[in-house]
Amino acid sequence: MELLETRIAKEGIVGQGDVLKVGSFLNQQMDIPFVDKLAEEIHTLFASENVNKVLTVEASGICIAALVALKFNAPAVYAKKHNTSNIAGECYSSHLHSYTHNCDNTVIIPKDYLGVNDRVLIVDDFLATGEAMEALIGLVNTSGATLVGCAALVEKVYQEGGNKIRSRGIRVESLAKVSNLYGKNGIEFEH
Repeated sequence: MELLETRIAKEGIVGQGDVLKVGSFLNQQMDIPFVDKLAEEIHTLFASENVNKVLTVEASGICIAALVALKFNAPAVYAKKHNTSNIAGECYSSHLHSYTHNCDNTVIIPKDYLGVNDRVLIVDDFLATGEAMEALIGLVNTSGATLVGCAALVEKVYQEGGNKIRSRGIRVESLAKVSNLYGKNGIEFEH
C-alpha cells in the first residue's frame, strides 16, 4: 500500500537490532485518521470472509485491531501477555517469544471470547519472525474457531515469518512489505 510505504519512508527510523521504529504514527503516538485508512484497506481485503472476531496480542496491535473490528462490526479481542486479577474462568493459552523484547510470554484469552462459531481475522502492526501470529493461530486452533487469515500493517519479509505461515496454506496480507533495513533511514520495500 503506497500510502503506508510513503509514511514509513518519511517518518520511519531504523534502530539497533533490526528494529523499524514507526511509533510517531502507528504504535505509540497513533495518527488515528491515517490508521483508519489502513483498517479500511484490511477490511476491503477480507470483506468476503464473514469475519465476526478480530484478534491481536497486546499492546501495539490493539489500535489497528479495534479499527478493523469496527469496519466488520465485530468485537476486537486481544490476547493478554499476563494473567491478571480481572480475568476469571478458563482460558486458552499459547506460548509467545517476542522478537522485539527478546522474552517469552504465555498469552491468554478467556474461553468465553473465542469459540467454534467464530470466524477470526488476526491483525497486528508488525509481522517479522511470525512468533506473535503463530501464538494467535494456536489460540484460534485450540478454540475450534475458523481462522480466515492474518493481516499485518508492516511485514519484514526477509525475516521469513510471513512465508512460514503462508507455507501452511494460511492467507497472510501485509500492507507494506519491507525487504531491507540499513543505516538510520534506509528502508527498502518489496513490491
